[in-house]
Amino acid sequence: MVDGTIGSLLAAAGFVGALGVLIKYFGMVQLIAGYDSDRVTDEEGLATFIGTNTLYVAALLVLVAVVEYTGPFAGTELIWVGFLVGVAAVTARMLVGARRYEDAA
Repeated sequence: MVDGTIGSLLAAAGFVGALGVLIKYFGMVQLIAGYDSDRVTDEEGLATFIGTNTLYVAALLVLVAVVEYTGPFAGTELIWVGFLVGVAAVTARMLVGARRYEDAA
């Protein structure tokens, strides 16, 4: 039986994954926070980069759900610390990496 935490994690993974798919495969760059069409020089590249990284976050959510359900760290804070570090790393990567798709002006 799946408890509320696992269900919430999987629902969040589905939502974040859907956003990643819409951005990466359908080019919906307007879903990217802070998107400015006047500054972006490579919309397709930006969509692929941000969409892929968003899918990484969705995968992290699924991984946390699996570990919380079956893993040796289930019910401990260690998995959440790992998740926080992972999301922070992907976020930093997106913030820094997205700059290469923008005009420097």
